[in-house]
Amino acid sequence: MQEFDFDKFVDRRDTAALKWSELPDGGKDVIPLWVADMDFEVAPCIKAALRSRVEHGVFGYVAVPDAYYEAVIGWYRRRHGVELRREWIKYTTGVVPAISAIIKALTSAGDRVAVLTPVYNCFFSSIRNNGCEALEIPLALDGDNYYTIDFERLDASLADARVKVLLFCNPHNPAERVWTKVELLRVAQIALKHGVIVISDEIHCELIMPGHRFTCMATLGEPYLNNTIICSSPSKNFNTAGLQVANIITERVDWRERIDRAININETCDVNPFGVEALIAAYNEGEQWLEALCRYIEGNFELLRDVFTRELPALRVTPLEGTYLAWVDIRPLGRTSQEMTDYLLEHAKVLVNSGDIYGAAGEGFIRINIALPRERLRIALTRIVAALTQRQ
Repeated sequence: MQEFDFDKFVDRRDTAALKWSELPDGGKDVIPLWVADMDFEVAPCIKAALRSRVEHGVFGYVAVPDAYYEAVIGWYRRRHGVELRREWIKYTTGVVPAISAIIKALTSAGDRVAVLTPVYNCFFSSIRNNGCEALEIPLALDGDNYYTIDFERLDASLADARVKVLLFCNPHNPAERVWTKVELLRVAQIALKHGVIVISDEIHCELIMPGHRFTCMATLGEPYLNNTIICSSPSKNFNTAGLQVANIITERVDWRERIDRAININETCDVNPFGVEALIAAYNEGEQWLEALCRYIEGNFELLRDVFTRELPALRVTPLEGTYLAWVDIRPLGRTSQEMTDYLLEHAKVLVNSGDIYGAAGEGFIRINIALPRERLRIALTRIVAALTQRQ
């Protein structure tokens, strides 16, 4: 098995990296643990593919090749047991533009789009920008800080005739759940009963911790497949978000036609050559790197959990089933999420995400990106402990 060096520090300052450029003083003293990209080099196969494409020297408009679709279809067959057809796949520049195009295509102004909160903050902007209203359905949270779906509440909420779409996150960001097939089936059944379309954002679908298994909603079969649209991308899983390529997957011909029109209206119909080459390389050759990455992230989470358990026992950490985003309950400190985020930036020189941006159910939490070299994470955690201990 090939070895990959996730402990290597890659200095991203002065590279126009959003994660670092938004920091005070250009990130000289601050450790960024906020926006969801990783501080790891991409898989060697992706670097090789991009290097080869650069050597060609011409970067004009792209005619997406057969190899692209073959890579997507092959990956889903091997990894998820899903048999996709080429015509089901529509490429675009990213999962957020994909979600926005789908909402534009399948709703009207004033419709409601249901979301299970706390949830990815860009869901709200995609809904709002298309003239729709977000209906927040809080996830249930138990004493171990573990999230589940309140199916009775989901059923009652989707009975609202104004709700046209359920925008669903699988794996869930930031609740860290990898939904089971039983849970997904109940979601699909309730949505179908009420005539609500399911958009399944599966952008983190490969970032699954050992002991858990991702279930693609396409595996639920008919009639649920006919009521589901899947959005996916290698961007989070392979750290290629800046290369901007994603896929919308649906078997419905009428929906594909309407979505294609919306993509063109939004002018997100053209992807760049590097995104295409990166996807092909990742899906054809990147599996060993991905498996090693997930093991490394698991180790990082164990470090974070152990530090909080030992040094800050009042703050509960949600169990990590998927993603690389730790979710921490800071309500015992008696401060809002934004107040705590500001405090950690000022006193610990660590930038995290404030939980309130993920909906009302996120207030009282912070989100911590743990996809960075372990020694850097260790330094950040030491700073957090010192700052919060001093505050107490």
